[in-house]
Amino acid sequence: MMHKIKKTLLTGLIALSLCAAFTASAAELSAPQQVIQETSDLLSAAVQKNKQRLDNRAYVLQLVNEIIEPRIDLDKVSKLVLGKYWRKASEHQKKQFQHEFKGLLVNTYAAAFKELDEWTVHFLPMYLDPAKKRLIVKTEIIQPSRPPVAVNYRMAVNKKGEWKAYDVIIEGISMVINYKASFAKHVKESGGLESVIQQLVEKNKRSRAAAKQ
Repeated sequence: MMHKIKKTLLTGLIALSLCAAFTASAAELSAPQQVIQETSDLLSAAVQKNKQRLDNRAYVLQLVNEIIEPRIDLDKVSKLVLGKYWRKASEHQKKQFQHEFKGLLVNTYAAAFKELDEWTVHFLPMYLDPAKKRLIVKTEIIQPSRPPVAVNYRMAVNKKGEWKAYDVIIEGISMVINYKASFAKHVKESGGLESVIQQLVEKNKRSRAAAKQ
């Protein structure tokens, strides 16, 4: 059940990121909403232009590195999904976990890219308080002949004044909370964070090998 929820959650995240049409113009969008739209525009153009390369894991990784990662606060995501285990981890473990965690997301992106259809994103009204550093961008994903899907982004502004996403909530299910529960369970069952990292390493190796076949 957890695996199914995780797959649905992340597939929804990618679907939202790749939407080509928005119901508001750029001038009507707030700064954090514009981050979502910019990500969408860049990914949509890249995927539509290179559909034949979506089976190429290296190409998907390139899209993640160039388009997605700069607009996501990977440090914050890592801290939240590992919780207390992040605070106890060495600097080497933190770097290795982030590297392998991104690899895990790349695997999900590679699968989701090929399942996408046409989507329209509707931004719900929001008020941007200049004094606040965190907020939730609320949206709905609209598909033909299907009910709207509620998708909300948790976003925060960094010291450079850049808005970045650090969680996505699809129909009430948080990516961060979902991963946090999953990793916490694995740490307890395996006896430590190092074992979980090695499991990610092996899983990513198998995914890379399968992609080359």
